[in-house]
Amino acid sequence: MKIPALPFTSTDWSKIEPVLHPGETGHALWRTLDIGDIRVRMVEYSPGYLADHWCERGHILFVLEGELTTELKDGRTVVLGPGMSYQVSDHGDAAHRSRTETGAKLFIVD
Repeated sequence: MKIPALPFTSTDWSKIEPVLHPGETGHALWRTLDIGDIRVRMVEYSPGYLADHWCERGHILFVLEGELTTELKDGRTVVLGPGMSYQVSDHGDAAHRSRTETGAKLFIVD
C-alpha cells in the first residue's frame, strides 16, 4: 500500500453518513473515506451478521469493540476481540468472510 500525497487530514467519523450493506444475515454500516486507491472505513456489524460473500481484497482490520469471527475459505477460523487485528493480502491464499454473534465495531484500511 502506498499512501498518495495529501495534506494532513483529520476525520470526525460521526460526521460521515453511514451506508447500509446487508449481509447474508444482519447488516454492516460503513463510514468510508476514500484517499486515492486507499479506502479507510469505520464499520459496525449488527449482532448475527454474516457476510454475503468471500472477500479476496487485502485489508488491515482492527477490532475496536465486540467480537469478530473471520472464516477463511480453506476452513480456518480466527476469533478477534477488542485490540486485536488481522492483515491479509489481495488475492492471496486467504479468501475470507466475517461473522459476529454479538456485533462488532472495526477500523479497516484497504
